[in-house]
Amino acid sequence: MSTIRDNAAGTPVVARSARTAGGRSRRGAAAHGAAAHGAAGLRLTGRGRAAVMLLAVGLAGAVGMTAQSAAARGPAAPVPVVAHVVEPGETLWEIAARTAEPGQDVRDVVADLTELNGLPDVALEAGQQLLVPVR
Repeated sequence: MSTIRDNAAGTPVVARSARTAGGRSRRGAAAHGAAAHGAAGLRLTGRGRAAVMLLAVGLAGAVGMTAQSAAARGPAAPVPVVAHVVEPGETLWEIAARTAEPGQDVRDVVADLTELNGLPDVALEAGQQLLVPVR
């Protein structure tokens, strides 16, 4: 260290090195320490990084599955239909059973026919006209 005299006041002024023992400047060390610890003192450990990565992968997977599901529920191709007049004593289950593809669940066909024809329930009246998909 060197001593320099201030000409105006006549008091000694000690000039110190701007470097710390590790070779960093004091100004940089102070700024680095403040940035590393921040206001909340937050540090992300290896376990924390792994947790954040798992969360990101899970979120991306959920978004992908939702998008795929939405695409699957998109508008379907038009299905050709024919008009069917309900006979006395005929049920929607019987019509659905005749309309169902081999191996297709008749309950699903009943639900499809109900939706296609805008029926409030499965009750039918003789002479009622239904739209039935062509097989």
